[in-house]
Amino acid sequence: MKTNIAFIVNPFSGTRRKDDIRHLIQTNLDAEMFSPEIVFTDYRGHGTELAQSFVDNGTQIIVAVGGDGTVNEVAKALIHTESSLGIIPIGSGNGLARHLGIPLNISKAVNFLNHSESILIDYGIVNKKLFFCTCGTGFDAYVSMEFAKGKKRGVMSYIEKIITGYFNYKSQQYELIGNGVDLKGKAFVLTFANASQWGNNAYIAPQASVQDGKVDISIMSNMPIIAIPSLAIQLFSKNIDRNLFMTTMRTDEVTLRRQNSGPFHFDGEPYDEGTEIHVKIIPEGLRVRVKKRF
Repeated sequence: MKTNIAFIVNPFSGTRRKDDIRHLIQTNLDAEMFSPEIVFTDYRGHGTELAQSFVDNGTQIIVAVGGDGTVNEVAKALIHTESSLGIIPIGSGNGLARHLGIPLNISKAVNFLNHSESILIDYGIVNKKLFFCTCGTGFDAYVSMEFAKGKKRGVMSYIEKIITGYFNYKSQQYELIGNGVDLKGKAFVLTFANASQWGNNAYIAPQASVQDGKVDISIMSNMPIIAIPSLAIQLFSKNIDRNLFMTTMRTDEVTLRRQNSGPFHFDGEPYDEGTEIHVKIIPEGLRVRVKKRF
């Protein structure tokens, strides 16, 4: 009996055209294994609505075709269900897909599903919002907000926002209170990581695991501009946690208090959040498709 699989495509994700996605899915998916359905989102939040309808109909695998924001929309409807999440990464960062070892090439990512199995991973709640990769405040949230305002997409546009943002962003005082955590200070970046990276292979929490029931907290303090090149190298070589300007810790639940409300993000989606932010990890709440272990 064939497995029912649904593909929820965000036509606005990333920079590439989406005209050929239907064809790539149909030609690379194993027709003897799967019975596919392909739908497209029309507006923000539509991915959650579509995913919920597939869950209600008993669809076994529901695939988010888009970036981390699309993954977030689809995955929200799948938590604590028997349906499992697949990912075809076509966004700007693709942090969760990269963490899970999913190919960035569409044809290879579809073929990946032919040889995949389901595992349980953790997810997080930041106040009442769910996240599956990372959330946080500070410079990265500021850049995400500026990036969202712009019309250009892609890595180069993001790098441009980073460079210009460095000279405009001001660090903020914070306090962290939680299980095994009691810390005050000033942060340039403060990230809560379920998975290991922001996206684009920028590993903000190299030791993070989506199966340990914990959130990794990465705090970057103010740094002189001369330190940025070495920090960037460490960010992309998976050892930023060794940097002198970084503080890292791990817990399952924590509250962040800060002086002012302002930019925050969950899975790369920026928004304004208040002065008190509660972060909690829910263990083994989502089924995802990963490479089959033989």
